[in-house]
Amino acid sequence: MSTDDVGLPSAVVEPGWRTPRLTPSLAEVYRTIPVTGTGWWRKALAFAGPGYLVAVGYMDPSNWATDLAGGAQFGYTLLSVILISNLMAILLQGLSAKLGIVTGRDLAQACRDHYSRPVSFGLWILCEIAIAACDLAEVIGSAIALNLLFGISLPWGIAITSLDVLLVLYLQNKGFRLLEALVIALIVTIAGCFLFEIVISRPDWGPLALGFVPSTSILADRDKLYIAIGILGATVMPHNLYLHSSIVQTRRYEESAAGKREAVKYAFLDSTIALSFALFINAAILIVAAATFHRSGHTGVAEIQDAYKLLTPLLGVAGASAVFALALLASGQNSTLTGTLAGQIVMEGFLNIRIRPWLRRLITRGVAIVPAALTAIFFGASGTARLLILSQVILSLQLSFAVFPLVRFTSERAKMGEFTNSLWLTALAYATAAVIAALNVWLLALTLRGWFA
Repeated sequence: MSTDDVGLPSAVVEPGWRTPRLTPSLAEVYRTIPVTGTGWWRKALAFAGPGYLVAVGYMDPSNWATDLAGGAQFGYTLLSVILISNLMAILLQGLSAKLGIVTGRDLAQACRDHYSRPVSFGLWILCEIAIAACDLAEVIGSAIALNLLFGISLPWGIAITSLDVLLVLYLQNKGFRLLEALVIALIVTIAGCFLFEIVISRPDWGPLALGFVPSTSILADRDKLYIAIGILGATVMPHNLYLHSSIVQTRRYEESAAGKREAVKYAFLDSTIALSFALFINAAILIVAAATFHRSGHTGVAEIQDAYKLLTPLLGVAGASAVFALALLASGQNSTLTGTLAGQIVMEGFLNIRIRPWLRRLITRGVAIVPAALTAIFFGASGTARLLILSQVILSLQLSFAVFPLVRFTSERAKMGEFTNSLWLTALAYATAAVIAALNVWLLALTLRGWFA
């Protein structure tokens, strides 16, 4: 594949695709970060960054409720589910990065090129709904954090979160590396907060270690299984697959077979390390809930506000609740940054149109703010908690429509050439996709039954 004078792909139809490669999404940052140095450490640092933007989706406010409920009700038992979820995420994000590096297309562009126009348009609509649902969770999580930290009412907190569009626009104009640095700083903040919470909660290390070993009791207990499905089924965020396949192309790697092979290797290393942070944070939320609430008999804690109120009294450490809320605020703001990029990538990739980032962000944020604000005004905190669960159900419904095309594209030799998934990797990826799809359908059925019972 040749490129033009500014580094954008030229209009050459590649084997396995029907049309020339499109102008890349996020064209303003496409191949802007050089890969320099000869040692593996310098190469690893050059490729480090996109994985952390992806990892944000695995620790956003929407994951907190299931982790809190799992720890409070069942102690450390469901740590194994978090571990399995993370392994699935590592696999799928690795495939996403490989698709972007090898083909020069993000997942949205690949779908647009492969499927008919009606199918592609339908996939775009589903993805936009999923991004709006994810944005909804970020709005609610940030508003709850502002309420807990500063006493700001939920409606006003939701209004304040709409201003983060200004931060996103500022960072996009300052370079992609600055955006990555801020995301990593916020991840470190969240990790530091929960490391503090783990230390002061003094978990039982023996049962904690055993919690990472899968147990058949999870399948036998309906309540355990329900929360396990909530953790596992909603772990892989669909917009992350579109996001990762695009932002790996910000690196200026050689577009030869050897250059792509090296880029795939270091991108996989980057996302694996970053997702390990997500594993730690999700596990830490559950561990703190188990050590604090389950051990003291407060097994009914499932909402963020309840956890905040009980942490300091139960642990007897001043500031425990405030640190918890600070981590929540950092999580919400981090998710906002990556949600903005994902929205731009999906619209540009599926529709091949360019829209100003500030306008795209205002549209997405408006779709999320209106239902969140109305719910907070008329139903209060309990209503926003229910809306948070609904956002996860919507995300789970859309996930398979991103996972199955991703696995299919990376398993076709006509599209991937020598980088085609091996037979065992294809089988593992399809098995993972099938498990996620089945669990999400089951989660939806259980949720709807609970609502209408």
